[in-house]
This record gives sequence, structure tokens and C-alpha cells, in this order.
Amino acid sequence: MRSIAIMKPNEMTIVDVPKPKIGPYDALVRTEVSFICNATDRKLIDGHFPGIGPEGYPMLVGHENSGIVEEVGAKVASFKTGDRVIGGLIWEEIDPKYKFGWGGASDYVVARDHPAMVNDGVADEAHGWSDLFQIMRKVPRDIQPDAAGLLCTWREVYAAFTDFHLGPGDKILVFGAGPVGLSFIAFARNKGFKFIACVEPQKDKHPLAKRLGADVLYTPDQDFVAGFQRDAGGKADAAIDAVGNTAITNSSLPLLKLGASMCVYGVIADDAMLIQKGKGPLNFNLFVHQWPTRALEAAAQEPLIEWIRDGKLRAEDFVTGSYPVAEFEKAFAASRAPGSIKTMITF
Repeated sequence: MRSIAIMKPNEMTIVDVPKPKIGPYDALVRTEVSFICNATDRKLIDGHFPGIGPEGYPMLVGHENSGIVEEVGAKVASFKTGDRVIGGLIWEEIDPKYKFGWGGASDYVVARDHPAMVNDGVADEAHGWSDLFQIMRKVPRDIQPDAAGLLCTWREVYAAFTDFHLGPGDKILVFGAGPVGLSFIAFARNKGFKFIACVEPQKDKHPLAKRLGADVLYTPDQDFVAGFQRDAGGKADAAIDAVGNTAITNSSLPLLKLGASMCVYGVIADDAMLIQKGKGPLNFNLFVHQWPTRALEAAAQEPLIEWIRDGKLRAEDFVTGSYPVAEFEKAFAASRAPGSIKTMITF
């Protein structure tokens, strides 16, 4: 089968690897679509993902996908043939030449049945369980492949609202109008937040951010701290760095009110963060979200599906390019374009 591989930093190709074999709790899933993760996949391609050095290559990549179940193991209870499933990966070695980079951008992936393992009392490492399996879930067939695949991103962001202790009535400032930033904006609007602002350098992204729920947009060269206090009628309950950059974190500290939160989302390449705490109030929270809380991520699926069905969350607002897997190089190049949000690869 085909699988997208990073042979070494900045060198990618399609490789031929064996189709994965399934165990008793596994479902074999034929991939329909796979999305490029602007954060994780790019850092892996560039060779800057924390904890992965030259020895981690070549690797099979991809972790945001949807597909159709073609075969199930004897103890599978949550999936059946024909189901649409998201979050399938290749975590076990199918070819000794390639390391684990999640492997979701492949013709076939595997989804393991977490609830069945829990019910059978084998949801532990000794029996091959991982917290990843909590987010390998069936999606109703009325949810189309593009929206299903985007749930992989949307569930993480929705779960972060709990990790960051955000709630209705908050006044927030989001840095970045990429897929994560736009998701924070759309979800905050759907949840009834009082005021939503965004800092985004690319002005061509401002109309979409506004349409998804931002009350006001700023560019980094503006005095967004003074602008926010003027437009929101006071300081922020939270600032959300949807990019993962310490400079953004420090620049936003002055707009926090006493007891507010600085929320950093995503993988930070540097091992250390220098926080200029004197720029902020004497009492503020710092939340660093580099990895999802899996139980919250899994639970986010149902409310998100209701938003999709109600038209409050639309795939077309996020997908800015779609390419067949044979044109994966074009897809990855397009994902780096200034106006790109989410790029989809079809299988």
C-alpha cells in the first residue's frame, strides 16, 4: 500500500509498505482523506519536532484522517464493516525501515477498540493499550469525509477549552487565524463568549475570522493591547497563543486582567520558555497545552457533530486545498502558502 514518508528532514516521498495486520481488538480502515497538520507535520518535515532526532527518520506520517472499516477483529464491538472511523494510525512496525510518525497518511490504517478493551479489562500497556485509542471513534455516516477528518483537529481544540478553564462570558484574544486559531474563534462564538478578538498578520484572513465570530481583528504592528482594552471595555480574561511562540506569549501578558490566563496551544520547539512575568499582572495563570487530554478530546466529538449538523461548523470554511495522494508534494507546498488553512489529501 502507499504511505507518505519523510525520509529525512525536508525530503518526502510515497513508499510502498505492507498493509497492516489487525489483532482481535482492531479494525482495518481504508483511508478516504488525510489532512496535513500545520504544526506537528511541518515540525517533523523540518526536523524540529521535540524529542525526535536524525535517528527518528525515515518515518511514516499523518494523524488526521477518516476512512471506512473493511475488516474487524474477533473482539471488536465498537466498529463494523462499512462504518466511517477517524483517528486510525499505524503504530506497530509494518516495515523495519520506517519509524513511527503516526502513519495516518496511508492507504490503510488501524483503529483499536478502546471501549471493548475497557470492558474486557485489558486496557493497559501489558495488553497493547495506549491513550491514543480513546480518540479512534466511529463517526455517523451523514458526517462527510472532510468534516470527519477535520474532527481530529476540532476535538483537540474543543477539549482545550476545558484544559484552559475557558467559559461563556469570557473576553479573549486569540493570536493566529490558522486552523487552530479559527477553531478557537468559532467555538468561542458558539459557546457564547462575551468578546472575541484576534491578532493575525495576514489581512486576507481577517474576513473569515470575522465571519466565524471574531468581534475585531488586529495586526501585530498595531497596539493590540490598547486596542483590546478599548474595544472590549477592559482587559482580557484569557489570551490564547494558537501559534506556539514565546514572543507571542510575552507580548500578550500586558493585556491580562488580574487572575487571567495565558494559554499556549501547540508544540513549542524550544526546550525552555522565558516568561517575562513582569509584563503581566501580579497574579495570572500560565497553561501550556502541547498534548491533548485524550478523554476530553474523545468526549468533544458529540457536541461538535451537533454543530456540524446545525450548520454552526462547516468544513468548507477550513479546507483551502484538496489534492490526490499522488500529488502530495503539491499538497504540502500548498499547506505552506500564506492563505492556507487546512489542506486535504484524498486516497
